[in-house]
Amino acid sequence: MPISIDAMTVHHITNEMVQDKRSFHGSDEWQQLQNLIKTDDNVMVAHNAAFDIDMLKKERIEPKNAVCTYKLARHFEKDGVIPRYSLQYLRYYLKLNVDATAHTALGDILVLEALFNRIHTKAFEEFGDDVVARMIEVSNSPVLYRRMPFGKHIGLKMEEVPVDYLQWLAGTDLEEDLRYTVERLLKSEM
Repeated sequence: MPISIDAMTVHHITNEMVQDKRSFHGSDEWQQLQNLIKTDDNVMVAHNAAFDIDMLKKERIEPKNAVCTYKLARHFEKDGVIPRYSLQYLRYYLKLNVDATAHTALGDILVLEALFNRIHTKAFEEFGDDVVARMIEVSNSPVLYRRMPFGKHIGLKMEEVPVDYLQWLAGTDLEEDLRYTVERLLKSEM
């Protein structure tokens, strides 16, 4: 599958760099990852885990348990103060002191680890001893948006977005969390 130019601008890997590389599927690394992810004892941690899980499924790897730091960051931020939840935005907004190069495998993992540690502390305060199971539960459930993430009402608290705009949004193709938020707001208007 060709690498898009948009993807190249993020990770700086071109089609030419991988054209003579062996396939991941069936490799020793694929088998190691399969063994790690398919057990009940291990939990995959990812930022926007739905994307990573979708990519892994394309390689015929299905994680049993996953924690999504993107959803958890939004879950714990009840006031809607944080404008964006991308990994690098949270790195600087939360002042995670990480010496890492963004958008490299190691750099992103170091930032993810620091973010996970911050979230785990908050999760333990809210959930107690059952912290990992509850983090997985939140990661597998829709999470409310506190602010409008795009469009002409970007940045507004979701409750301040005009009902006619929410009704229009409800008729479009929305990702799970935004659909959940819009539907809840429209139900509360009835």
